[in-house]
Amino acid sequence: MMLLWACIAWVFASAVVAMLPMRHQYVPGVALLIAAPVLIFWVGTSFSWWAAALALFAFVSMYRNPLRYLAARARGQRPEIPK
Repeated sequence: MMLLWACIAWVFASAVVAMLPMRHQYVPGVALLIAAPVLIFWVGTSFSWWAAALALFAFVSMYRNPLRYLAARARGQRPEIPK
């Protein structure tokens, strides 16, 4: 039951952060970006690998632009940050 509430809270927090202006999204967005793999691992251990795969797919879909930015930074590029 705790897992369900944690996942619901994460989804609502992500929706609220997405509605903020871009300059206010960074700190809470990074916190949610760090918390997501923990929740996905928790889902995987509580249910099965396919549930974790669905959660990972949803996470990558929601955070595709920050993940692209982090991948570009890892390759040594300097992508432009929106204002």
